Amino acid sequence: MDIKDIARPLDGAAISTFLQSLPTRPLLLGLGEATHRVDALPEVRNEIFRHLVEHEGYRSIALESDCLMGLIVDDYVTKGTGTLDEVMERGFSHGFGAFPGNRELVRWMRAYNEEHEEKIRFFGFDGPLEYWAASPRQALTALYDLLNDPLPCTRETLDTLLGQDDRWSNEDSAMDPSQSIGQSAEAQRLRLIADDLVALLDTQAPGLGVAERELAALYGRTATGLLRYHYWMADASPARWSRLSSLRDAMMAANLRAIAELGPALIFGHNLHLQRNKATMSFGDQTLEWFGAGAIAETHLGDRYTFLATALGTIGTEVPPPDTVEGILAALPWDRTLADARPLAEALTRPLTEALTLPLTELPLTEAHTRPIPRTSHDFAYFPLDPAHLGLIDGIVFLSEVAHRAEAGQP
Repeated sequence: MDIKDIARPLDGAAISTFLQSLPTRPLLLGLGEATHRVDALPEVRNEIFRHLVEHEGYRSIALESDCLMGLIVDDYVTKGTGTLDEVMERGFSHGFGAFPGNRELVRWMRAYNEEHEEKIRFFGFDGPLEYWAASPRQALTALYDLLNDPLPCTRETLDTLLGQDDRWSNEDSAMDPSQSIGQSAEAQRLRLIADDLVALLDTQAPGLGVAERELAALYGRTATGLLRYHYWMADASPARWSRLSSLRDAMMAANLRAIAELGPALIFGHNLHLQRNKATMSFGDQTLEWFGAGAIAETHLGDRYTFLATALGTIGTEVPPPDTVEGILAALPWDRTLADARPLAEALTRPLTEALTLPLTELPLTEAHTRPIPRTSHDFAYFPLDPAHLGLIDGIVFLSEVAHRAEAGQP
């Protein structure tokens, strides 16, 4: 098999050809990031999204950013609420508002909507959390205010139980469970109230408008997810961080499923969150393992979920070894490549010199090479492709050479 039979230069035509090759059109097209620290990845994402909107009928994009903050961005791109500067400051979590590619995305979406009656929309699909978590106040009180009597408590009782927001958002509680209030009597009662409010929403949903139902459901998911996350932040067992990582991705997956109900969407987040195989990450002296949002969402969506992983060639001065997947892709003549991952995985189960028929002068291989090995990197924030998991990826977006940005986001 010639590797050029399963890879092509990345452009709009390549994206459309890839989508046409799938057994069914995805509702969620996941585009993963190998790291948050490369400006070129959001730039490529923007190009892909523009093509999807203009040629493939896509009408929304979701980023790995706070789902409640994302409402600010969506109001701007659909209604023109606020200014671009305000939106970039208040509409993104994790420092993502400072990324030039995100600013250009929001600017383009607003310009597109000013010229088209059918609007494109923006969503955040992460919860309001980092390693620590925000107060559930915004989500709980917003849900409460959208519902009618009989309510499970008064608004004053709700405010009293919530208390000061900084008790919830105490960053020290991330590493010290004794500083979390997630298992306090007040928090336990709030979990019951949140559950009652979500149940009440189901009974009152027919009396709400479409937009109100969408908002109320988001607030309900976020309130219950945050209270659950806070509960386990107070847990001191060795499984604490794997459980918290799982809960975060479960919140993401719930948001992704809701977004899928609105029509085809491009999803952009870290590969760890969007991949099908278990995520693994070193965290202090622990190795965390959990299933990410993409894997969870696929259990509900089946083949309506598609995953494109990104991979990087030369990063600064770090060049991929030739016997890694990145090294093989780096030998192709294009700066940006879209590879069909599953036939590539099948080809690479055989010795490389048998699987690929390109002359060896064109690929940096020798007869000693058998199968690709995992790439290692000195950059803790970069997660290279694991050849063992290629069969769980639908496609690979490969950038042959990139530079770091100064800011470092978290997966």
